[in-house]
Amino acid sequence: MSQTVQFPMLLESFFTKRLLAQRRASPHTIASYRDTFRLLLKFAHTELGKSASQIAMEDLNAKFVGAFLDDLEGNRRNSVRSRNLRMTVIRSFFRYAAMEAPQYSGLVQRVLAMPSKRQDRRLVGFLSRAEIDALLSVPNRNCWLGRRDYALLLLALQTGLRLSEITALRQQDVVLGRGAHVHCEGKGRKERCTPLTKSTVAVLTEWIREQGEESARILFPNSRGDRLSSDAVQYLVSKYVAVAQQTCATLKDKRVTPHVLRHSAAMELLQAGVDRAVIALWLGHESVETTQIYLDADLAIKEQALQKATPIDGKALRFRPDDELLTFLKNL
Repeated sequence: MSQTVQFPMLLESFFTKRLLAQRRASPHTIASYRDTFRLLLKFAHTELGKSASQIAMEDLNAKFVGAFLDDLEGNRRNSVRSRNLRMTVIRSFFRYAAMEAPQYSGLVQRVLAMPSKRQDRRLVGFLSRAEIDALLSVPNRNCWLGRRDYALLLLALQTGLRLSEITALRQQDVVLGRGAHVHCEGKGRKERCTPLTKSTVAVLTEWIREQGEESARILFPNSRGDRLSSDAVQYLVSKYVAVAQQTCATLKDKRVTPHVLRHSAAMELLQAGVDRAVIALWLGHESVETTQIYLDADLAIKEQALQKATPIDGKALRFRPDDELLTFLKNL
């Protein structure tokens, strides 16, 4: 097998054998990996002047991979988090290449030795109850589109489902009788059931009745009856937030995405005193430690802890300037 075709064959088998056959990766994961290699091959074409089928493994050395990651940050304005996610995909491919093409073990080890970039850990964004009420008051429930969007936003804010989980829901995934809940297959192919409140049940019952009960029908379809895209949901959230800002000033300082609605559901549970382990199960987290980000972001819980603590007896002192000569010597 010639070196010029080994990389294309390795990449194809990585997707078909490793991701699809062995790992049974989700469509979302496949799309993420695919997009990473599209960007990498486009960068290679620009830098090396080679088409995708002409690239050899030797071209993808540590120096080239580093230049690609720098380009993502510098020219494409990707965040450090996005850069590290792309690096994770590249590492996964090179670990596969180490087994399938051991003659490149030296090159592979140098790429795998590249560290991830340190990134700032920011507090998660979430909506207060007043902001939630302002957002839910915007959709025009006198029209079909408004009723769909209201039901979608209410479900997202109450259940904390991921965007991909919400858009994939079908009528058969919603149980509205006794023990009302919504069933979904989440990240990592984990199935979970999330209970529904009476108000959410009432809204979903009317919505499904209006659509016409059909178990396989998408719960929140677009105008053609198909599944909503991620961009469409992001657009409708942004549209309603822009209107809600007129009556809720605090929304002007927040960037609200569908994932912020998930964070808001988690914060509602946390502030209601729900245990972190239960919240982790509710959201489908792998580890309870993941839920720590909500504790970090909740100032109210920290203020409650402060009220229980014994205050330090600090005393205010009057400012007295240093002697002029000492000040001169200090500033030398």
